[in-house]
Amino acid sequence: MKILLTGATGYIGKRLLPILLSRGHEVVCCVRDRNRFPTDGIYAHDRISLLEVDFLKPLPSSEIIKDIDAAYYLIHSMSAGTGDFAEMEAASAHNFLKLVEPTSVKQIIYLTGITNEEELSKHLSSRQNVEEILGKSSVPLTALKAGIIVGSGSASFEIMRDLVEKLPVMITPKWVTTKSQPIAIRNVLEYLEGVLLREDTFNRAFDIGGPDVLTYKEMMLQFADVRGFKRKIITVPVMTPRLSSYWLYFVTSTSYKLAINLVDSMKVEVIAKDNDLEKMLGIKSIPYKEAVALAFQKIEQNSVISSWKDSLASSYSDNSLLEHINVPTDGCFKDYREKKITGDPDTVLKNIWAIGGKRGWYYGSRLWKIRGFMDKMVGGVGLRRGRTHPYHINTGDTLDFWRVLAADEKNRRLLLYAEMKLPGEAWLEFKITERNGEHFLQQTATFRPHGLAGRLYWYTVLPFHFFVFEGMAGNLVKFIDKDLEEKTKYPEQNL
Repeated sequence: MKILLTGATGYIGKRLLPILLSRGHEVVCCVRDRNRFPTDGIYAHDRISLLEVDFLKPLPSSEIIKDIDAAYYLIHSMSAGTGDFAEMEAASAHNFLKLVEPTSVKQIIYLTGITNEEELSKHLSSRQNVEEILGKSSVPLTALKAGIIVGSGSASFEIMRDLVEKLPVMITPKWVTTKSQPIAIRNVLEYLEGVLLREDTFNRAFDIGGPDVLTYKEMMLQFADVRGFKRKIITVPVMTPRLSSYWLYFVTSTSYKLAINLVDSMKVEVIAKDNDLEKMLGIKSIPYKEAVALAFQKIEQNSVISSWKDSLASSYSDNSLLEHINVPTDGCFKDYREKKITGDPDTVLKNIWAIGGKRGWYYGSRLWKIRGFMDKMVGGVGLRRGRTHPYHINTGDTLDFWRVLAADEKNRRLLLYAEMKLPGEAWLEFKITERNGEHFLQQTATFRPHGLAGRLYWYTVLPFHFFVFEGMAGNLVKFIDKDLEEKTKYPEQNL
């Protein structure tokens, strides 16, 4: 059958796509920017087609998808801000219906949150509103209402990981005593695939959760137990929502706007109501500690398919890659380095593709860390996002405080755009070229200043550029990792 998948480059969408393909379905992936969609591995499948659409802007013709059988609605805007995401989510839902209702679609499947409390957070109220909008459509709706999703790369998992691994003793707000019912990402995907075109799930909503009901404090302590850590958590009643948000922002890799919405939601109990869906689909719920252990298996195997950090919402400003893909030339400062490659150019290419994250930036690691800390202090993303995979890069991925605009292995080119807070815009480009039978690494840093502040910034950091960029280019052409050939084999696209 033919499936429309919205949120195809998001955390859930990237993991659901391989499952749908393995079942023989044809998938139309909705993306805001086709440049962010990977083009290698399973994403080069002949049963994948792309539909570029922003549900907050004018829509393409429904003729393109007139023969779809089912549609997954996996769009949300929790990270988009602190005040307008509810309006954005409602507008997106209405526009989604305008796109799919004229087609042959027989079912809409919507992944949302559990909303059983009388007083809901702004985020959960918005999700409930979207469910009501979709439910008024002529197309049957199946709503799956999940608690906290536990899986490698999920926002809640990575935040929990940051807290547990960095803080032996935690002074926490009182919301850590709120109860929740976490669910393993594997179970979420089983539910999403299992309800597909099952008529006994049409026009119904199901709460989905794991077998454990836990407080956030219990989740963190059990997380620590899985990791072999001893942690102490002290709860205080005096931490305001704003202080709680700052606490999450500075300790974890989350953005401040997401931290605010998370804190708002963490005050609400998220416990599933009993239903028969688990039995209907023959799903075996995975306990919380087992879900954490499974997530770390994927991390250790470098098999993390998707991460919330690669969402544009993890940036301090949510920009389309298309706005920055063309590096400007006029009114810019540039730092250009060229190094002759005396060894194997493929080795240098692999060095480039491994840059950032745990590998670092090949020179001045302490200076990069200081720059990341400074960025975090002024509300930027800092270095904590790292990278999803240590040796593979796709367009749209994050690399510390950079975003990948182009990752073209065939033409040996990597282009990054800075998402740190700057009085201007910055690009960093790596290319391997050939002249007269010799290979060269070309490394170009481009900065387009905004006013006088931007020009003062450039001249202030110029002395550091000489050492950092010169050292980085030099080490990229010299660095040898004997195990890199084996490590750069593509991981299996599984859960």
